[in-house]
This record gives sequence, structure tokens and C-alpha cells, in this order.
Amino acid sequence: MTGALATAVATGSDNELRVTESGYEFRVSESGDSPDLKSTPIVYRSERMFTPAMRQWFRAAHPVPLPAYADSSEFEVEFDRDVLDAFNRFMLNLMETMPPPRRGRVAKAFVLAYILHDGVRRKTGEPYVLHPLAVADRLRTLDMDADCLSAALLHDVVEDAGFPLEEIKRCFSPAVAEMVNGVTKLQRINVLSSSMQDQDREPSQRKAESLRKMFVAMVDDIRVVIIKLADRIHNMQTLDGQTPLKRKTIASETLEIYAPLANRLGIGQFKWELEDLSFRHLDREAYDEISQAMAQTRVVRERWAKSTRDLIQEELDNVGIKAEVTGRPKHIYSIYKKMERKGIPFSEIYDIQGFRVVTSKVSDCYAALGLIHGLWRPIPGEFDDYIANPKENMYQSLHTAVIGPGGNSMEVQIRTQEMHTVAELGVASHWQYKEQIRAGGPPNKELTHKVALLRALMEWNQDEADAEEYVNRIQSDIFKDRVYVFTPVGEVIDLPAGSTPIDFAYHIHTELGERCRGAKVNGMIVQLNYQLQNGDQVIIISAKRGGPSRDWLNAEAGYVRSQRARQKIMSYFRKQARESSISHGRLVVDRELKRYSVKYGFDEIAGMFNYDSVDDFLAAVGYADITVPSLVKKILDRERQEKEEEELNSLIASERRRASGNQNITGVMIQGEGGLLAQPAGCCKPLPGDDVLGYITKGKGITVHKAECSNLAARREVPGEAARIVPIQWNEERSDSFYNVQIEVKAYDRAGLLRDVTGVVADAKINMLHADATVDSRDSIATIHVEMEIRDIPQLSRVVSQIERLPNVRQVFRKVG
Repeated sequence: MTGALATAVATGSDNELRVTESGYEFRVSESGDSPDLKSTPIVYRSERMFTPAMRQWFRAAHPVPLPAYADSSEFEVEFDRDVLDAFNRFMLNLMETMPPPRRGRVAKAFVLAYILHDGVRRKTGEPYVLHPLAVADRLRTLDMDADCLSAALLHDVVEDAGFPLEEIKRCFSPAVAEMVNGVTKLQRINVLSSSMQDQDREPSQRKAESLRKMFVAMVDDIRVVIIKLADRIHNMQTLDGQTPLKRKTIASETLEIYAPLANRLGIGQFKWELEDLSFRHLDREAYDEISQAMAQTRVVRERWAKSTRDLIQEELDNVGIKAEVTGRPKHIYSIYKKMERKGIPFSEIYDIQGFRVVTSKVSDCYAALGLIHGLWRPIPGEFDDYIANPKENMYQSLHTAVIGPGGNSMEVQIRTQEMHTVAELGVASHWQYKEQIRAGGPPNKELTHKVALLRALMEWNQDEADAEEYVNRIQSDIFKDRVYVFTPVGEVIDLPAGSTPIDFAYHIHTELGERCRGAKVNGMIVQLNYQLQNGDQVIIISAKRGGPSRDWLNAEAGYVRSQRARQKIMSYFRKQARESSISHGRLVVDRELKRYSVKYGFDEIAGMFNYDSVDDFLAAVGYADITVPSLVKKILDRERQEKEEEELNSLIASERRRASGNQNITGVMIQGEGGLLAQPAGCCKPLPGDDVLGYITKGKGITVHKAECSNLAARREVPGEAARIVPIQWNEERSDSFYNVQIEVKAYDRAGLLRDVTGVVADAKINMLHADATVDSRDSIATIHVEMEIRDIPQLSRVVSQIERLPNVRQVFRKVG
């Protein structure tokens, strides 16, 4: 640092920057280098900039003897001409979108950054301050607010120059200080993620996903991530100063972490640039091959693109659709991915050129789509309506592909201006919108809604490894109950919010948790119930032997948050107390057996609980994994079940003896049992051919019921009765049994009706037990009841069918009950 509190004049330039304790003044005058400047000088002034506290810090940070003039209220130092020219261009561009008061704060941040980075150069040889200036300028293209640009200019001063964060807060705002602090915290992720390159504990895709989660979870202001993305773009643009290995490492990290993150935040222009820059360093041969191939066809392609664009614009104008048509070549990395995905060379990629139609309203989007499909043949399967079905990053557009002029396929995107803003700027459009409101412009409800949803992308779940469009919905509040910390080697560990070093230790390894005796967080000794914060780096201090403390299970002490750690601690004490638990379990089981006068062996009861080992079973009782109520219930249920089975077997044996001398056994067979007396139930009157079940009675053998009998269903609900219901089937070999069946006939009354019905029964040689008839005088409907002896369902069906064919007969059905 040449000087701290300075008046600076760029040699040979009309641009003047004056800095004093009371403030600073930056004066821009017209010059040959800046023909766009107005003739009147543009002056940026700040409020009081430097305080005695800040002067004291400068002196403490730079204890070398300073010139005598350093004690005066102002002095001069020579500024780099290239730096001031770059800042001049930056401020001139900023004039177009930001009013003077806020521009002044941004200029103030530059002054401080220049002083703090004075004399420092990057590996490329350029002054270091040009890096934060380039980052801020890139954010300017997103129309980010003054606080964000100020933080971008100051994003390295805490980490590299040791400037106090409190001074940034005092000189600018709490928001600027928080953003600088957030970027500073994210710097550690760069270092640690690099150290993860040689770690094989988890796949690289999972590491990248964890780091992307970490980026968003660690910050309270999403602008921090946007600053970091712009920072990474400039670092990638100036990567040639690094070693080949370092370039590949940084490029790989950019492709796996930063480009998908930019995509998730909806900042399309950042995503494509990061992908192309990464690809250039990861596979230079493939990059150059595609780049050169595109260059060779550029003249022809641009001529074709211009004529196609003009044709689309002319057709839109002719039908009164207000829209702007632009052409755009595909990005190199996206072309490479398509070649790789389809397994084809560059020469077979025909849709290198795309077109974008930006309209003023949604209805015009669909009208423009119809016009384009009318001009050229659409390619099947290549249409997507992201207006009706937005992507998860709130991207909206109509996508189509057509066979265009000359037989070349081409992609066309159609969207409104608001959709275009979100597509290009993503979550950053929020701050463009805020600037629009500050300037007195009307609020845009559609953009407000989209931005609100985009800001929810801070809480994203995961990114697809191949950058496919997101098929899974965003899971809101995904980070609300999680905390992300680092191991000493830079691996990201995902824990429940409120987790402690003990939770961390058990997550790494059970043995490390058991031997945990202390912890360091970010280099400082902490208590074991310290609640870990996002971004903490944790080192566990362990003993050579030993185990956990029972105090760790005390919820009020707050030593353990995760269920995983708690279970492992409990498991440890269970193992230690196994013999004691077995002894205690034996006493408990023996006591309950005596209390209920039940005679089971320990091995039998262990089998009831599916334990192969009696000791394992007794230990479970001792641990209270098997509670006393559940033990008693299991034993008594088994005893009751055995008694019911014993009674049933006795009943079956008794009924079999009763039936042995009885020749009038109904023609049914009990599955698994034979020789039992069976009688049809009077409630449902089953016939051979019906689906039936048997009910074992006391003294009457088996009662045969239809399977759907309601009385039988009711018996199932009575305790102990269900065991008496047994499966049976009709014995097809027995044909000498008859069953009383009653049918009902409904018919229009006529002479001889009853005679005809009974005649059908007689002709079938069926014994008729009873017949009667009644007539309803109101409608002359006759009702005939016939009771007869039937052998089986087929015989009944034949009789019913013949009666149904009689004149005037409307309905014939079997009566039950």
C-alpha cells in the first residue's frame, strides 16, 4: 500500500480522484478516451469516509514507517491509469440505470477497494483491484442494486486485506457487510472443495451436490451466491495464469457446482458462459474442434440466419404481431453435449442456429407459434410449452423446432419480455424490479410473482447431474431443519439443525463418537453441546479408548440432537449391560409366568417373539424393548389360542364318533376331515353347487352355510367362534340327498297359471311339497310359491328356466330364509 488516506490523480488524464479524511471526490471530464462524455464534468461526492478509528486500523495494519505527510489530513498517491479508465467506463455504464446517490455509494466502495488492494497484482500481472471491478461490472449487466455492487467491489477486502467487517457495516450498510461476510465464508468452500479432489469417500457427483447445497444453505442473502457466480466467471476468464493442473481442477469444480447453481437460480447467461469456459479448459481439443468448425461456417450461417430472421420479422409485422426477432448460435458446450448424447459428429448437427421471438403479450406468443408452424414443417416431438408449464426455475417460453429454409433444422423460442427478463436474469431480476420501483415505474405483478418463486430457489433439493430440466418439484424448506459442516479434509456433512460435535462424531464413525472427548470448531475449542452452524469446520478430539457418557442422553443438557447418535449411545450401554439385562429379564418373565399360572418354557416364549436365542429374548425384556404388557398379552393370547384349538379338536372327534353309525350324512366333505355329520343350514338353505362353509356345532355335527350367509358372518365376530368355521366342499360322488327349496314366481294372472307352473315341476319328476298362489287385485299380479325337493343347483336351474318360458311369467327366483 503506497498510502492509506490519499488524494489521487491519474497522471496524464483529466479524470481525477480526490480522497481525504472528510470524504472523496471523483471528477470525470471529457477526453479523447471517452468520446461519449458530456462536456460538463461529472462529479461524485461521498459523505465522511474515514474516521479516526479507521485511521488507527490503517496504521495497525501497516506498521512500517509512513512518510511525514501521512499525518496530514490529505496527501497524494499515483493511481494506475488503466484502473481509473476501467472504473470510468464502469461508472459511465452505471449512469444509464442507477441514480447519482446510489452511484456515489458504489464509487465509494471502489475507492476503499483500491486503497486496500494497492500494490497487489494477480497472477496475470494486472492490478488486483481490476478483479472486483470486473465482478461488479458483470453484476451491473444484471441490474443488481447498489448494495450488491458495493459488496462485489469489497468482496475480497476482509479475506485478503484483513479489513474489519464492522467498518464496512458502518461506512456502507449492514446489508453490504453481510454480503461481504457471506462471500468470505464461501471462500473457504473453494479451498476445502479443492482438497476433496483426491478423497474417494463418496462419488464426485454427490460431493458436487453437497457443495451446491452448502452454497445456498450458508447464506441469508441470495445476492451472495450471485456475487460468487460473477466472481467465478471472471476467475475463469483469467485462468490462463494458473498451472495446467490448477486450471483443470477449477474448471471441473465450475462445471459441477457453479454452472448447475446458475441454472438453478435461472441466470441463463451465467450458466452458458460458465459451461463454455469450463469446457475450454477441461477438453481443449474438443472445444477447439467445435469452435473452428463453427468459425468455418460462420459467414454462410450468419447470412442464412439474417435472411431467416428478416423473413420471420416481416411475417410477424404483416399480421400485426409486435415482436423482436433475434438469432443466436448455440453454445459450444451444449453442441458438444448433443454430439455426445446422440453419438454423432459436428457435421450432423443441423440446429446450431436458433431464433428467439420476444413479444409483448402471451397471446401473441401462441399466434407467433402458429405463424412459424405455417411457414415451415414442425419436427415431431420437439415442441414444449413452458408457458403453460413453467420449469422449476420459473423459466417460461414456447420451444419448437422446424425444418427451416434450405432444409436446415432450427430451434425457435417464443416468450414475452417479462419472461425473457426472468430467463436471462433469473433470481437477479428481483433487484432489477426493485430498481424499477425506486425509479417510479409501475409494479409488474407477473414479474413480482415469478421473482417471489425464484427466491424460493435458495431452498432447492438437488440438481440433475446432466443438467436435464428439473423433473422433480422444488421441496420447500429443504434446509430449514438441516446444517452443513466440514470435516478436516473438506467433506460436507449434512446434519439436523442444532447438531453438536457429538452428533458430528457419530455421523463420521461410531467408534469416533464413543471416544469423543472434545472438539475444535474453526480452530477454537468448544463445549460438546455447542450447536454447529452452517460452514463450521469440525475437528474431534478423541481418546485412545473409552466410551460415551450417560449424561449425553440427557435431553436437557443438549449434547445430542440426531436420532442416529442417540441410538448408537443407547446401543453402547445396552452391550455393556447385557448380562445384567439378561438376569433382569429372566426375573421378569418368571414372575409373570407365576402370576398368571402359565406353564411355558423360556425357549417357547422366545419363539413367540421370533427370537432364536433365549439370552437375546431375555436381554430384550431386560432392556425393556419387550415391555411387560406386551409379554403378558403374547403369553395369554397363545394360551387362549391353544385352548380353543384343543376344544375344537375334541369337538371334531366327538362329532365324528356320533356320525360313524349314522347313514343319513349329507353329501358334503370337510377339507382335511372326514366322517362328520353335516346338515344344511335353515337360514340360507344351501344347495350342491353353491359356495359353502361349515360351522361345527356341539351335538349336531356340521351346519352347512352359503359362503355369503349373513348369520355366518356374524359368528366370525364372536370371540372363539371363528375357529369353528371350516372350509368344506360338496361331495360330487354322493347323489342320493335331496334339499327342500322354495321358489317364487311373479306373473300376470291368467287362467291355468298355477296348473302350468306345477306341471313343469311334475314333468321334471321332482317331488313337490307345497304350492300356493295369491293375486293382487290392484295390478293383477299373481305370486306363486312352490316348495320342492331338489338334488342340486343344475336341477333347480333347469326347472326355473322352464317356468320363465311360460306365458305371462315375469320373474322366478329362489327364496332363502
